[in-house]
Amino acid sequence: MPELPEVQAHVERLERALTGTALERFEQLSFTALKTASPPPEKALGAELESVRRRGKHLLLGFGEVTFVVHLMQGGRLKWDPKLAPRPRYGLVRWRFADGRALLLTEPGTERKAGVWVVAGDPLAQAPLAGLGPEADTLTAEQMAELFRQHSARIHTFLRDQDVLAGLGRHAANEVPWQARMSPFAQTKTLGDEGAAAVVAGIRTVVDEGLAYERTRDDMSASKDRPAAVHNRTGEPCPRDGTPIRAVEYSAYTVNYCPTCQTGGKILADNTTSKFLK
Repeated sequence: MPELPEVQAHVERLERALTGTALERFEQLSFTALKTASPPPEKALGAELESVRRRGKHLLLGFGEVTFVVHLMQGGRLKWDPKLAPRPRYGLVRWRFADGRALLLTEPGTERKAGVWVVAGDPLAQAPLAGLGPEADTLTAEQMAELFRQHSARIHTFLRDQDVLAGLGRHAANEVPWQARMSPFAQTKTLGDEGAAAVVAGIRTVVDEGLAYERTRDDMSASKDRPAAVHNRTGEPCPRDGTPIRAVEYSAYTVNYCPTCQTGGKILADNTTSKFLK
């Protein structure tokens, strides 16, 4: 799933390319793509794109009084559409601009979880953005420690909870604990001020490295291409100490970690109880 670095870099690309361009046509290509009924997307027609922003993992396309909030979910992409096919493969929504260019929201597969919300007024105060936590890369160590006290969870779960912390996902939830040299199953209530400082530093490193890479590209990367020390690296050597990266498999995601520099040589049980094994 695209996370803060991937979405932010794409926001910057779209902002450079499209700001000031008028929207000529909005095409809903999939019944499930549009998540709101009012205001109608046609209200934005004729208006110029005034801003492209990010909140959490969402993109915000601002046309005057109307904002399109786009969530890519796992496999969605917002990309240029030079062909303008009547039924583009995997197409969900298309924005056509007065200069002839078009943006196409696509999502492979059959789940169709990516979507678009059309909102009037302040989008940050409305669904789906109103309930999001603070931006993950803006917190101080003191603020992170307070969040730890308020939300007791494994750090891997904590980092993925958008209601607590916005912008991170499975990739960062694996990479940040590695950067912080802590178990992905460490409980937030036990980490204290020192652990909070290490997590904040880890988030900034992961976000900065991700942004630096994404800004070299013309499009959004795939998960396998993103800089990673442990994420999706099962069996490969840890960049710090050479220990093979281990995995705890769940139905929807995989937890990756180095047993030497994160868990003191202990192997995490590969089941939902997540107990330590000798």
